[in-house]
Amino acid sequence: MTKPAIPATSAAVLVDPALSLEEQEEAQAPACVMSFNASDASGAGGLAGDIATIAAMGAHCLPVVTSIILRDTAETFEHHTLDSETIAEQARMILEDVPISAWKVGFLGSPEGISAVAEVLSDYPDVPLVAYLPNVAWLDEEQQQSYMDAFRELVLPQTHVLVGNHKTLTDFLLPDWDADRPASPRELAVAAGQHGTAHVLVTGISMANQFVDNVLANSLGPITGEKFERLDASFIGAGDTLSASLAALLSVGAEIHSAVGEALSFLDQALDAGFRPGMGNAIPDRFFWALPPSEEEEAAAAAEAEAAGALEVEPTAAGPEDSPPTRPSRRMH
Repeated sequence: MTKPAIPATSAAVLVDPALSLEEQEEAQAPACVMSFNASDASGAGGLAGDIATIAAMGAHCLPVVTSIILRDTAETFEHHTLDSETIAEQARMILEDVPISAWKVGFLGSPEGISAVAEVLSDYPDVPLVAYLPNVAWLDEEQQQSYMDAFRELVLPQTHVLVGNHKTLTDFLLPDWDADRPASPRELAVAAGQHGTAHVLVTGISMANQFVDNVLANSLGPITGEKFERLDASFIGAGDTLSASLAALLSVGAEIHSAVGEALSFLDQALDAGFRPGMGNAIPDRFFWALPPSEEEEAAAAAEAEAAGALEVEPTAAGPEDSPPTRPSRRMH
């Protein structure tokens, strides 16, 4: 897969030249996305992942710490929650100063943390909310149940798009599902809609071949989606990457179907370029488009240009209208 010079998915704002200089300067400021998520020292997911993803998409992340996860790239060991007042005050102090265009919700730490975040969200009902439901199997059974109950009651009614793995969403939305076949995206969307959620983006739907499906659906049925080749490598941070990129795109007014398509494309390319920083799982490279090419890549680009009829190919310094160099696929499978 050939990589674009910059993400095909970008939350960058086009500025109307008819605006005054002051209006243009204001319009050029990146859209702001507030993310409620855990601090994850691996950098794979949590706030570190959200910040990197939203920045790569051309928007600005306003990170609110909800808890601290103790983990490495292989597993999660435990977490420490912040008190609900601290969570809420982080958000409110920024919201009194900075206008935001979208929310991203990840792991909120505890039912009390969920309640604090939900109260903040309720004051801004017109701001689109992308909620990611992570697998919290590392919590004990009682903690899982109380967390999911609070999330279902307080966050789902305010959610524009609920993002999650097929199995995680099925366990959450249809806990009594016992059919011989997997729940469909529409059935999951109907269940989410009963709690007020407009859309679900279901990832990791197993297929008979070497592909997995990813489908956006509402209560009427599937809307859009994309199939990815199944990866042999195990990743962490993919769900946070997808949901954060989607929030960045919605922050500049992208339509839901096109935003989902672009967010899925961004995730696919970030996984293509994924790397393994330690001894555990791989993590997405959200800046796959930003690194300079190797000598082999430059030679390949020159050969391609020559084959296309170029008379001369010389490396030039990138100017304001030039595109940064591309990177080859490094799909880990």
